[in-house]
Amino acid sequence: MRVRSSSPLKSLGIIGQLVNWRLGWNRYDVNRRPKGLGPKFVSAKEAARLIPDGSTVVSSGMAGNARCRLLYLTLRDLFLETGHPRGLTWVALGAQGSRGKVPGTLEELGHRGLITRMVSSHFETMKAQLRLAEQGALELQAVPLGSAALAIEAQGRGEPSSLTATGVGTFLDARTGPSLVKTDLITPEGDQLRITLPRIDRAILGVPSADAEGNLYARGASVLTEAREGALAARRNGGLAIAIVSGIVPKREEEIFLRAEEVDAIVVDPDAEQTMMVPQRKHWVGLTAGAHEDLPEMIARVRQVNRLLGITPRRSQADNVLARLGAQVFSSVARPGTMVNVGVGHPEEVCRVIYEGGLFNDVEFCSETGVVGGLPSPGIFFGSAINPTRVETSARLFHEIFERLDTTILGLLQVDEQGNVNVSRRGPTMNDYVGPGGLPDLCRAAKNIVFVGSLTFGAKVEVRGGQVMAAPGGKPKFVKQVDEVTFSGREALRRGQRVHYVTHLGHFRLTERGLELVAVMPGVDVRRDILDVCPMAIALPAGGEPRVLDRALVTGEGFRLRWGGEAAVP
Repeated sequence: MRVRSSSPLKSLGIIGQLVNWRLGWNRYDVNRRPKGLGPKFVSAKEAARLIPDGSTVVSSGMAGNARCRLLYLTLRDLFLETGHPRGLTWVALGAQGSRGKVPGTLEELGHRGLITRMVSSHFETMKAQLRLAEQGALELQAVPLGSAALAIEAQGRGEPSSLTATGVGTFLDARTGPSLVKTDLITPEGDQLRITLPRIDRAILGVPSADAEGNLYARGASVLTEAREGALAARRNGGLAIAIVSGIVPKREEEIFLRAEEVDAIVVDPDAEQTMMVPQRKHWVGLTAGAHEDLPEMIARVRQVNRLLGITPRRSQADNVLARLGAQVFSSVARPGTMVNVGVGHPEEVCRVIYEGGLFNDVEFCSETGVVGGLPSPGIFFGSAINPTRVETSARLFHEIFERLDTTILGLLQVDEQGNVNVSRRGPTMNDYVGPGGLPDLCRAAKNIVFVGSLTFGAKVEVRGGQVMAAPGGKPKFVKQVDEVTFSGREALRRGQRVHYVTHLGHFRLTERGLELVAVMPGVDVRRDILDVCPMAIALPAGGEPRVLDRALVTGEGFRLRWGGEAAVP
């Protein structure tokens, strides 16, 4: 199964859409208010004034999906004009920035005094907020995405906190050790952790549409994240729910997502986006629940956008080798018919090989955003899926994830000899901080965990003559002790989970003896390329040497996947 390229005509259409999007970056109207509708329909400026100093605000969205662009821009302008609102606590569970590259994200609120506390699972894309944290002007509080979504849901029921097994033995657990950021909202309680989020009193939610009565609709959404639970929590706490929609539709009783009495103010923004560069009023059907669009064509469209924007890294031959090995390990540990989660970065490439290798229809992919089924979208579209079966809220899906998740495929920044993984801390300063994302919850839930990444930072790996050649140099990722424990190997062993670590050079697994090197690529010298490079203890198989993997993994020639075994070569 191969991915085709977009036709020249469709490619031109995508380029035109990108140009129009870029030209509209600085075009917005804070005073637009729809005529002929009730008092619940307000302008963006009126909505921004509903957020007083000291509020705790939760916003929905993930990456380029469902971003509340107009209200972020309006809040920024209002603050720069009046100095208010100020002293806000902001809860944004998913990545809601753009690394300073695109206007209209949560980074618009990165001005000293506007937000003084940020609660999130993912900080890396919010460069403006990280700079403030580095200056001591913003407190960062880390929470795991799934458990935090359930804590928001609990507030909607009138419960101020919730218990979770997620994060025990990691930096989120005060008994494990300090972090670069604060984790004061999480307290140990026996063999669990209690999450007590700040009391939410304002919710900002981006959803596709409303009717004239003020009912909200999710049809056409690529993600919903915390939209429902955030609104219900704010109102339960005596606060307000503020929605941003792209337009007004006829009432459809059976499709109502949130009822008018659960929403306090609605801003109509005709330029609101389904996902970055795709207007909601002309949304891509292929990113919506129940879609049956031409899958190869949609994949080509998504990849073209990422390529034109320079979002997706250019992958090398060695990266393709890594992806094939990751897919092989996945097919050997997972079972057909089960739920699977795929993270960002190298895991997206593994997902591509699973798709191209013919196993896609045998599994049900899911994303921490609440999207179930279909093929996970890469790059700026991360969090959405192509032809998803369902689009739920994050909290609703995590209930299901904790019951059904079979395998999760995730990236890595560091691994240590106890099998611990760091994905949350990239370097020594706040500017380097990433956050745990949904990884702690996904790793708590999954029966099988496959981490995918390079053995070192900066080392060059080449493919020549059916062999993998590692040049000397680079900073090891496999170390004696990780800088921050985002995943606990000890807890995984205690729970009986199967954990694998896939690199360009070979395959490790977690055992009671520590990390065991199971297999290596053809051309890899075990001692020179791995044992002498990694400052950690690495166990070898009982026979003394790891096996050498099949050449098909390196060349791709004759490579195919099958369930329950290694790559099959006909």
